[in-house]
Amino acid sequence: MILMWVSFALLTLLAVAFVALPFLSKERIQSLTYNANSELIAIYHQRLGELANDLANQRIDQANHDESVIELKRRLLNELSPEKSLMSKGNNRIFALTGSAFLIAFTAIFYTATGSQQQLQNWHSAMDNLPAYGERAVMQKGEPLTQNELQAFALGLRTKLDQSGDDQVAWMLLGRVAMSLNEYDMAQQSFDKVLRLDPDNMPVLISYSQVLLLEGSEVNMTRAAGMLSKVLKDDPTNLDAISLLALIAYERHDWLQAKSAFEVLLNSMDEQDSRYGMIAQRITEIEQNISAENTQQQVQQSSDEDNNAVQTSAIKITVNLAPQFTDKLPTQGTLFVFAKAANGPPMPLAVVKLTDYSFPIEVQLSDSNAMVAGLTLSSVDKIILTARISKDASVMPSTGELEGRSDVLERSQTKAYDLLINELIP
Repeated sequence: MILMWVSFALLTLLAVAFVALPFLSKERIQSLTYNANSELIAIYHQRLGELANDLANQRIDQANHDESVIELKRRLLNELSPEKSLMSKGNNRIFALTGSAFLIAFTAIFYTATGSQQQLQNWHSAMDNLPAYGERAVMQKGEPLTQNELQAFALGLRTKLDQSGDDQVAWMLLGRVAMSLNEYDMAQQSFDKVLRLDPDNMPVLISYSQVLLLEGSEVNMTRAAGMLSKVLKDDPTNLDAISLLALIAYERHDWLQAKSAFEVLLNSMDEQDSRYGMIAQRITEIEQNISAENTQQQVQQSSDEDNNAVQTSAIKITVNLAPQFTDKLPTQGTLFVFAKAANGPPMPLAVVKLTDYSFPIEVQLSDSNAMVAGLTLSSVDKIILTARISKDASVMPSTGELEGRSDVLERSQTKAYDLLINELIP
């Protein structure tokens, strides 16, 4: 700090010299000029005396005397320096002092407005209070550090590391302070420094995992899980590592692993602990999620079984109309395609009803087309397929309607069938 102020003073003196020297140099030149002019004036007066003496002794007449005087005056004017000034010496000193004072005042004002004196004071304050900050942050002595004090603590730690080189404790403290300030990049860089010096530093591995979890990406969670696994390999009962792994599992919806980790934490706590109720509530929530997933899986499994059953019982039927009955089609007929049991109730097992159709047409019968619950296509072994064009939109047969039937078919062996409408109901 002293060196900085000495440098400022030297630079200021140098600037003052640049301002004052031109005036002082001019003063010396003007002083020399003034002395030379005085000698010329003295010689002028001496010659005037000699001319007056010659005129008195009648060695020259009045006309020559006047011409000689005029000539002396002209020569004096030509030889006198134009820099002559009666008050030049005093004026130049005033100019030099005024310019120097202005320069110093301008420099002070400019530095006050734009300089970093406040930052320098904060830096010196941070360095002076570094031990006290360390005690309050690490030893939990006194009041917790405020946001501004945390920033000053980080500044002091960076300065110490720059001056003294790598220090594991200082790097670790800087990383934790950076976490408190939400400076996650600085925290990761600090923890990386520690792990280069000591790859098995468990407190740093745990703190580093916290930083990665705060950033929240899947890549960071995977990296954090690897660090925590390394900690638990050396210390299987480390509750900090277990709690972080529980959070990772919870975020990934790995409910079983999350439940196991939270149960370990709960068993290690006293019921009076303020965190006990929160963790117990979290376990209950996880159990509900597990139950919901199991229910969803059962529903999905049942749906898959139903779909499989539908696909197993499905029969693809291609219906066509015999050419001789083309002119007998009703104008607003309804096409019914259905299957009945060969030996069983008359109720259709599966029905498809179409009001908009043209031949040939392809339909599919399956258990999803059942009319009565429990009476499905897959519930019988032998079936008869029927296609009927109804005039009154009723599935019951009526005189004049067109129909086509299959022979008795083995349902399990029938996946596709070509059905021809070739009968007129009498």
